Amino acid sequence: MRLIKKIEKINMKKFLVSALLLSALTLPVLVFAQGQPAGGATLEQLITGLKSAAWMIFGAVAVIAFVVAGILFLTAAGSPEKIQQARNAFLWGVAGVVVGILAYSIITIVQTATNLH
Repeated sequence: MRLIKKIEKINMKKFLVSALLLSALTLPVLVFAQGQPAGGATLEQLITGLKSAAWMIFGAVAVIAFVVAGILFLTAAGSPEKIQQARNAFLWGVAGVVVGILAYSIITIVQTATNLH
């Protein structure tokens, strides 16, 4: 039984590392797919580009966090410790989404207040 738990932990760690590496490798492609304007980027374009890139990265990380929490729920097999771990992962995922939305809102408010929209 202990061997199975060790194998599950190793497989989960490999999955998490693989998912993070895959997202880290694909995100630059999404960011650079936007292209550059011919005359150079203005401050407004730079802020908008950074905001868009950050929002894409945030979305990818949020999806990965919820997928990991779901996998933890599915592999809990009724174990109270594993169910609690899965619940904590889900709650931290929700907290991360709230923080991400607040950060995006603050950037948008500052951008609007400084007429950089």
